[in-house]
Amino acid sequence: MTGMVTFKVDDRQVPGYLALPEQGTGPGVLVLHAWWGLNDIFKGVCERLAQAGFVAFAPDLYQDGRVAKTIAEAEQLRDSLDEGKTYQNIMGAISYLQAQEKTRGESIGAIGFSLGSAWGLLLEDPATAIVTFYGLSDAEKVTANAAFLGHFAEHDEYESAEYMQFFEESLRTRGKEVKFHLYPGTRHWFFEEDRPEYDAQAAQLAWERTISFLNQHLQG
Repeated sequence: MTGMVTFKVDDRQVPGYLALPEQGTGPGVLVLHAWWGLNDIFKGVCERLAQAGFVAFAPDLYQDGRVAKTIAEAEQLRDSLDEGKTYQNIMGAISYLQAQEKTRGESIGAIGFSLGSAWGLLLEDPATAIVTFYGLSDAEKVTANAAFLGHFAEHDEYESAEYMQFFEESLRTRGKEVKFHLYPGTRHWFFEEDRPEYDAQAAQLAWERTISFLNQHLQG
């Protein structure tokens, strides 16, 4: 099916959004939402991935359908996260994604947005293609044997260009395949259509680069 589903983690039922390609099978891609929650934007990302031939799954990191409309609300949701449970939920989501009949192969891709990026970048096997939208983590904690693609805003109060460059170079010096793109004139959340920072041209280019990257590393 395509739509909201639940998967079991220990004694908890965790919701998520699953999107399947219409025909055949495809590699799995995990989608990790920004601090707004699992809203229609990130469900739409799953749908677009399915249209491109992937099996896409976005777990609800807040576990209960809560969605923020303002930055203040989003900060409250972010602060409510239990780090241990969030990690367990993401691992459970990966297992659920891999178990889908239409998922082809063991390796998966991961796309993280802002808050979700910090978690996506810290994934290990089976993630072999990791995409981050305007979000980073501790560079020293990135250990995945994966290729990395990043999309960053030129004017970003949350992620500095200096740290982005340091992060990219840190991964490269450790032998990882990494390519970060800076989008001129954009601000944080430029990919998300419901945000005032949305930049249609930059969002389309970032999407095309993302699909090309995932095809290169997962469709072989």
